[in-house]
Amino acid sequence: MKYLKILSLVLFFGLASSLESNAQEVGIRFGNFYGNNVAIDGVFELGQFSRIHADVSFGSHGVGIDALWDFIYRPISNSDFDYYIGVGPSLYLGDPFVLGAAGEIGIEYAFPDVPIAIGFDWRPTLVIIENTRFNADQFGLNIRYVFGRVTGN
Repeated sequence: MKYLKILSLVLFFGLASSLESNAQEVGIRFGNFYGNNVAIDGVFELGQFSRIHADVSFGSHGVGIDALWDFIYRPISNSDFDYYIGVGPSLYLGDPFVLGAAGEIGIEYAFPDVPIAIGFDWRPTLVIIENTRFNADQFGLNIRYVFGRVTGN
């Protein structure tokens, strides 16, 4: 299991460095992921209104990986908040092995004077492999550093 965690970290940071020019935010996510409750969280911009929201969570029995395509990422009118909606694969490398499809609905606030973004999201997941079931109890709080933002006026 130790090697699985190391491999997951290498894959996550390899993806982050290969998309370095598009890397937008990196931080941590607190929530429930198949028994794990802390994840390394990253956002990779694909365009003005879409992005990849990925995270790797660690626990005593395995590693969780989510890579969600937020195909809607837009500001809420007349506010400083953005909302996002997405979908993508959800994987848990442990005992038992889990493969599923997760949805994501969230809201995010990027502070104007510091390069920090805070978000809250809900990730309902349809587990396909090992036991088919629907999980609707996966909520998360994201705190990320925003790269490339000029702060202050």
